[in-house]
Amino acid sequence: MNLIFRPATQDDIPALLQLEQAVIEAERPFNPQIKHSGAWYYDLPTLITQDDSLLLVAEHADQVIATGYVQIRDTKPALDYRQHGYLGFMYVAEECRGQGINQQLMQHLIAWAQERGVSDFHLDVYAGNDAAIRAYEKAGFQPRLIQMTLHPE
Repeated sequence: MNLIFRPATQDDIPALLQLEQAVIEAERPFNPQIKHSGAWYYDLPTLITQDDSLLLVAEHADQVIATGYVQIRDTKPALDYRQHGYLGFMYVAEECRGQGINQQLMQHLIAWAQERGVSDFHLDVYAGNDAAIRAYEKAGFQPRLIQMTLHPE
C-alpha cells in the first residue's frame, strides 16, 4: 500500500470528522456514557494550528485512511521530566488495518516530539480494548495508570 503521511490541514476536517465518529463508535462498547448523538472528542482546528501539536493523516489513493496526533503537554511536578507527548486520535480505517499503519503513524509522531526535546509519551486506551492495547504494547508502551470510574444509579 502506497501511503503518504503529512500534517493535517483545514481541508482535511471533513474527513477527520468522519474518522472521529468512527473512533466514537468503536469506543462506545467500552463506555456506555458516550452520548448517542452530538458526541465529539477533538478540537481539530486547534490541533492543526497549534505549535505544540502535530495532527497527522495517512493518505492512500487521495483518501485519508488514518490519523493520529501528538501534543506536547506539561507533566505533573512530581515526575522527573518537564513535558511529555500525549498521543491521541489514533485511528486506522477498518479496511486498512493489520498493515502496520498505526505503528508508522506513532513513529512519525514520536520523532516529531523528540525533535522538540520530548522523551516520554503517554496515551489513553480503554481497559477492554485488547486489540488497541496489544498495538500500543507492540510499540513499546506499558500500562501505568488505571482510571477508575463510578456512576451510581
